[in-house]
Amino acid sequence: MTKRVHRPREDAEFDFILRMSGAPVLAYFIGTWPKAIEPCQAMDLVVGAVADECTGRLTVVRTDISRCPATTERYGITGAPSCVLLKEGEAVAHGTGPMTIAELRNLLDSHL
Repeated sequence: MTKRVHRPREDAEFDFILRMSGAPVLAYFIGTWPKAIEPCQAMDLVVGAVADECTGRLTVVRTDISRCPATTERYGITGAPSCVLLKEGEAVAHGTGPMTIAELRNLLDSHL
């Protein structure tokens, strides 16, 4: 995964990244339970490619559901992988499950 992707270790760190970002935030939620690992690893490649394409226009935050439970609950995340596009802390778009690069771009394009 690209270095352009932040990886908070707890809810407070996620909130700090969100406050400090001057751009919309793509919060990408991953799970570490057995059935989530493979789809989340596939999404790492997709999210990394899109993060590289959107440098300067988008902050990307890879969020482990088990490490950031309050953040996960706040945005209504019920499965992994999931993506939420945030503008000024408010969710403006959601995507759940594995996506292709084209699908993720489509999710973002209407809001960036």
